[in-house]
Amino acid sequence: MNQKDDIQNAIRSLPSSPGVYQYFDKNDRLLYIGKAKNLKKRVSSYFSKRHDSARIAVMVRKIDRIETVVTETEFDALLLENNLIKTHQPRYNINLKDDKTYPWICIKNERFPRVFPTRQKIKDGSEYYGPYASVRVMKTVLELARQLYPIRTCKYNLSEENIDNGKFKVCLEFHIGNCLGPCEGHQSEEDYNQSIDAVRSLIKGHLNTVRKALQEQMHNQAGRLEFEAAQKTKERLERIEKYQAKSVVSHSGITNVDVFSAITDATHGYVNFLKIIDGAVIQSHSVEFKRKLEESESELLALAIPEIRQLYNSDAPEIFVSHPVDVAIPNTQISLPQRGDKKNIVDLSLKNARYHRLERLKNMQTVDPDRHVKRLMQQMKIDLRLPEEPRHAECFDNSNLHGTNAVAACVVFKNGKPSKKDYRHFNIKTVEGPDDFASMEEVVYRRYKRLLEEEAELPQLVVVDGGKGQLSAGLRALERLGLRGKITIIGIAKRLEEIYYPNDSIPLYLDKKSETLKVIQQMRDEAHRFGITHHRNKRSKNTFRSELEDISGIGPESVRQLLRSFGSVKGVRHADEKALSEVVGAAKAKRIFQNFNKTEQ
Repeated sequence: MNQKDDIQNAIRSLPSSPGVYQYFDKNDRLLYIGKAKNLKKRVSSYFSKRHDSARIAVMVRKIDRIETVVTETEFDALLLENNLIKTHQPRYNINLKDDKTYPWICIKNERFPRVFPTRQKIKDGSEYYGPYASVRVMKTVLELARQLYPIRTCKYNLSEENIDNGKFKVCLEFHIGNCLGPCEGHQSEEDYNQSIDAVRSLIKGHLNTVRKALQEQMHNQAGRLEFEAAQKTKERLERIEKYQAKSVVSHSGITNVDVFSAITDATHGYVNFLKIIDGAVIQSHSVEFKRKLEESESELLALAIPEIRQLYNSDAPEIFVSHPVDVAIPNTQISLPQRGDKKNIVDLSLKNARYHRLERLKNMQTVDPDRHVKRLMQQMKIDLRLPEEPRHAECFDNSNLHGTNAVAACVVFKNGKPSKKDYRHFNIKTVEGPDDFASMEEVVYRRYKRLLEEEAELPQLVVVDGGKGQLSAGLRALERLGLRGKITIIGIAKRLEEIYYPNDSIPLYLDKKSETLKVIQQMRDEAHRFGITHHRNKRSKNTFRSELEDISGIGPESVRQLLRSFGSVKGVRHADEKALSEVVGAAKAKRIFQNFNKTEQ
């Protein structure tokens, strides 16, 4: 496989989610880092059109490998791109010589704390909130905080000694009501800190109180006919509604940390590593391990952590993990976060591990389909607790309208893929009225009675669309044929996608993203589609019979000729007698013409 095929396979497996992409050349040098709202669309655009810029065209020709980091939001992708560019300085990215970064709101660690914007974080115990991709939003938050709570803007050292000695005098901010004058002792430290607590709550995004205050202010201004002021308050309210204080990829409270997460499937394990320096994600790396002894996620992490830390020369004093790990590293604390910002960063790592697994599987489907099928069959065997791999699986679904035209469908999947030449549909023969259970028993019995008579291959797995009732009906059919225990039969209920087993009242719930559940859902949906199509065809034929064959002297062959010539019953209805006679003769044409004319009068 050449380089171009490798790139196209990589693009096909990209997710349609926000994140950051990185381009490498054949010498593994980083060429470019970019952000995207939709990774698949953005990356594919580089390879699906001609570029006016010669510089971009040259860069695209050099790309040998693509790496991506998936994020929760476009905002996080923006921040992560900024972090990575500053750390790695790729050749084709703009050189950020001024070293500016996104601003934060700082609550200073001091008596009578100040609240102000900054682009530099100093490790002095101060609190930092952000970062803010929009300076306008940050200024709105600060303006709102100062309007609602009187906090100082001066840089005085308000120690007890300085205040007691009368070193400072109140300024204009005190006289216009924006500050309560702690510099002269007019406001106690306790009272001031209550305002700071409220400001902290506002910055963190606890906006209900603030929102109500702004709405009340806007209505009062409108009531006083101060419409311009009311409009400004409304705009301020709209900006605060869009306010976002937290970011997963940049957080001042998480400094020098390594993050490791792991997931597994039937044959392999996938580990993701995130490197965080000064509160920012600066590195992401995922690796695949073959599970030789069915190693758990914890065992995979124990193997991967020393190896990856050595690869990246990391000596971070703290490690966050997704699963408990029995490993000791000198001077390093390993923790399993359960909630809050630390848990969010572990969840981001898990998301990237899942994406890496999906990327590998999609690539495997293209490059090595036999390995993909083998792995999928092993996974389904484990997930569904089957005695053997479901290489041949069948699914049944009933379809009727108020008990009329009752039909059923059987779809066949081989190696996890539809085998449409083996699909079968059934007209219900022994059941009168809408009885799903009896109909299911009939079609399952008829299907496998015929396979037994023809000595054809029986499936390893049978799926019925429905819960316990349909499953019991299918099981009765297998018992009548002596196949119970020889074929595994399960039911899938639509409400919560529960998997039911015979004689087990507790259903199995598979992970909503698992490949096994997706195959079962595809079988169910395909059986439903195939059954509905047959049901509609049957109803259409019955409609033709009722409208055309009910005319005296018009039989099935005449109906076929008429429909072939005029396309539909409507076409026959509007045809004149001469046109009809050319198809079925004068006598039949006269009867048809008189029937429809009489009907329309």
